[in-house]
Amino acid sequence: MSAPAAHRPSHPAPTPPPPSDPVPAIPAGTTTAGPAPADATTAATAAGEGATTADATSEGVTVEGATTARPARRRPGTLLLDWRVRFAVLSVVWGFSFLLIKVGTEGYAPFQVALGRVLFGALALLSVLLVRREPLPRSLRTWCHLSVAALLLNTVPFSLFAFAELRIPSSLAGICNATSPLWGMALSLVALSEDRPTRRRFAGLGLGFLGVLTVLGAWQGFSGVDATGTALALLASLCYPIGWIYVRRTLAGTPGSPVAMTGGQLLLSTVQLTLASAVFTSAPTSFPLWPTLSVIALGALGTGMALQMQYGLVKEVGPTTAQMVTYFIPVIATTAGVLVLGEQLHWNTPVGALIVLAGAALTQTRPAARPAP
Repeated sequence: MSAPAAHRPSHPAPTPPPPSDPVPAIPAGTTTAGPAPADATTAATAAGEGATTADATSEGVTVEGATTARPARRRPGTLLLDWRVRFAVLSVVWGFSFLLIKVGTEGYAPFQVALGRVLFGALALLSVLLVRREPLPRSLRTWCHLSVAALLLNTVPFSLFAFAELRIPSSLAGICNATSPLWGMALSLVALSEDRPTRRRFAGLGLGFLGVLTVLGAWQGFSGVDATGTALALLASLCYPIGWIYVRRTLAGTPGSPVAMTGGQLLLSTVQLTLASAVFTSAPTSFPLWPTLSVIALGALGTGMALQMQYGLVKEVGPTTAQMVTYFIPVIATTAGVLVLGEQLHWNTPVGALIVLAGAALTQTRPAARPAP
């Protein structure tokens, strides 16, 4: 889904996913979805759906990408699941996020679905902070920037995906989420002067948008596609790279643990969505079982637990490998929508999704570093 990723105190923040969130669906210094270099912002964008501020930098990675994140070695005797198992679980959790959004909107207004998502996600991360006895950020400047990051990376995209899924299948929403790195590369041409794309990445951008047109059936005049719902989902995916450009310019290198930064961001998003829900919706008159459970799972698992799991993966195997989870999100979202919700699947949807992912992968490539003389 719907996006979108550990660092050490007083060092650049860790990475994703996305999502996202975080991640947490993040590009050449700004985007989100395919294997990208071990660059702080890149790792964060990969999550798209579920992306968070903590994703802006990776363990051991500076904002400029001057150092490479080194996977942490597991201590002897630690009882941790193999990273491949956790990678698979994370893929499933974030892939099912779009199904959970769809079910949630059957009982609640879109703003309320988004509110429940950030609320339960914040509660999950605050519980971790309480157990670890870690404080939230204290700087007023940090909180001000986090409020903007919350708006761009959580409040707006989470709400847009919920509104979109009132009109389009969850599988299509998941595929739209995978376009975040494409938007990110396009924006980086304007916003990030140090990030100049190569011919290969330009080809990836064109290929990715060709994939979007394939998914939408452009040769048929987009017949059968809800233009409004699709536009909302694409706009949501655009929010992530915009948010990451802002984060890269304002919060990279900010002291604090990834859990604390993300927890603060989700708290601020909770306040924002509480106000939006109070103004634009009425209080729910009932709490239907499945939509309620879906919203709780979306927040506690898809936002809280998933981000914690992503932090662990980044520390153990590095951001480049960890953010490859993004490739599996649209595949799982489509499978879940078809098998669980009975959504229709036409040939152009999976074919277009593969083209989008191939383009996203190309936009994340970097030329090999030349050894110093």
